[in-house]
Amino acid sequence: MSEIELKPASVFECFARINAVPRPSKREEKMIDFLLHFGQESGLDTQCDEVGNVIIRKPATPGMEHRKTLILQSHMDMVCEKTADTVIDFAQDAIQTYVDGEWMKAKGTTLGADDGIGMAMEMAVLMSNDIQHGPLECVFTRDEETGLTGADGMKPGFMTGDMLVNLDSEDEGEIFVSCAGGCRTLAELPFTLQPMPAGMFTFSLCIKGLTGGHSGDDIDKKRANANKLLARFLYRSQKKYDLRLVDLQAGGLHNAIPREASCLCAVPFGDKEMVRVDWNVFAAEVEEEYSVTERSMEFLLQSEDPASEVVDKDASTRLITALQGVYNGVFAMCQDIALVETSSNLANIRMNREKLVFEVLSSQRSSLLSARQNMADTFAAVFELAGARVDIGEGYCGWKMNPHSQLLKIAVEQYRQCFGREPVVRGIHAGLECGLFSEKYPGLDMISVGPTLRGVHSPDERLLIPTVQMVWDHLLAIMANIPER
Repeated sequence: MSEIELKPASVFECFARINAVPRPSKREEKMIDFLLHFGQESGLDTQCDEVGNVIIRKPATPGMEHRKTLILQSHMDMVCEKTADTVIDFAQDAIQTYVDGEWMKAKGTTLGADDGIGMAMEMAVLMSNDIQHGPLECVFTRDEETGLTGADGMKPGFMTGDMLVNLDSEDEGEIFVSCAGGCRTLAELPFTLQPMPAGMFTFSLCIKGLTGGHSGDDIDKKRANANKLLARFLYRSQKKYDLRLVDLQAGGLHNAIPREASCLCAVPFGDKEMVRVDWNVFAAEVEEEYSVTERSMEFLLQSEDPASEVVDKDASTRLITALQGVYNGVFAMCQDIALVETSSNLANIRMNREKLVFEVLSSQRSSLLSARQNMADTFAAVFELAGARVDIGEGYCGWKMNPHSQLLKIAVEQYRQCFGREPVVRGIHAGLECGLFSEKYPGLDMISVGPTLRGVHSPDERLLIPTVQMVWDHLLAIMANIPER
C-alpha cells in the first residue's frame, strides 16, 4: 500500500495500535485501559490519576542514573471530525489510515496524529532496549481537545520530573516555547415557534467543502468560516424578503474552523426565483474572495417539503443580525513577534427545539489574558444586544517563554548537530497543556516539538511521514544529553 517506507518502524507500529483504539475527547476509557495494560505488561511503574491521566515510568539506562528526570508528554484524545458521507462510530470503530505519497491520511475522518503520533513516540521509547536515556516519565493526558481537563485536573506531584518535552506540536524544525490561552463563550437566544404563514416556499441552504482546520494555528491562513458565510447570506436576504427561519444547524467543534453550515428557510413563493439568483451570485462572490484558500466549496439550494412551523420573526432577525455582526478571525497580532496575539472563532450554531433557544458557541484565544477577556466580552456584547444570555467559560492560561531554559539550549544545539541548520524557536497561537503545567509546576523546564501535520481538526488531517524520523532522531539526541541533577 505504501509509496514510502514508514520510519521509524517502531513509532508507526505503535501509531497503528493507537488508531485501533477509539479515543474521542471525554470518552477515552478504552485508551486509558490500553495504556495501563501496555505499561503493566512492559513491567514498568504505571499509574492513573483520579481524572484519567496515565503515567508510565522507565528507569535510566546504565550510566545515566544521575541525569535529571525527563518527562515526555502527549494527549490521548483526538478530534473526531468526518466528511458528511463517511459512516463511522468514533466510539467503536478504528481509524482507517492510508499513505498518499509522503503523507499519511485517514479515510474520510481526522487522522488522529494530533496527538497519536506523540503517544506513539512515547510508547516506542518505553518499548526500546537500545536507547540511551536518564530516568523517564511518559505522561498521557486525557481530554486535551475539549478543555484540557486532564492537565487541569492533574494534581501537583503526579509528575516528578525536572524537564518536559511536549510532543503536541505540528511543524518539524520548530521548537515551541510559549502558547496562547483560551476560553469558550456560549450564547443562548430564546425563540418561539409559530405556524408557517400561507403562500411560503420552503428551501434548504448548505455550504460545505471548506478547508476548515485548527481554530488557533490555522486562524491566520485566511480560510472561510462556513457559519459566517451562511449568516452573511441570511442577513442580506432578510433585508430583501420576508425570510422565515425554520431550522439552523451549522459548524462543529469549538476548536475547529467550521467547514459546513446549513439551514432551512422559507420565503413567499413570488420571491423564490430571486432567492436562487441571489444565492448563485453570492456563491460566485465568495468563490472569488477565497479563490486561493478554498478551492472545493459547494453552495447548495434545494426545494424542501413545506414546513409547518417557523421561528418567530423577531428572534430570527436578532439572531441573524448578531451572527453577521459578531467578530470572527484574527483580531490582533503580537507587537514584538510575527504571531497572532488574539482571535475568535464562531464555531457552532444549533437550534435547540426542546429548550427553544439558539445556542451559539465560539472560542477566543490570546497570549494576553486581558486581550482574551476583551475578545470574549466583544462576543458577549453583540449577543447581549440581540437579547441572548451569554456565559463566558473560565478558560485556560497561556505559557510564557522561559529565556533561561536549559532544555531549550540542549534542543537547539542537538538540532544543529542532527541536521546542520538552525531550528525556529517560536510561540504558537493555540492551547498547549504546557500552559497549565506552568501553573502547577512553576519550575518545570519545557519545550514542545512534533512532526509536520496539516489540516488538523478536519478530515484533511495529514502527517508528513519523513518528519517523524527527524523528530525521533532529535528527541533521542535530547534524551541522551539531559544534564545531571
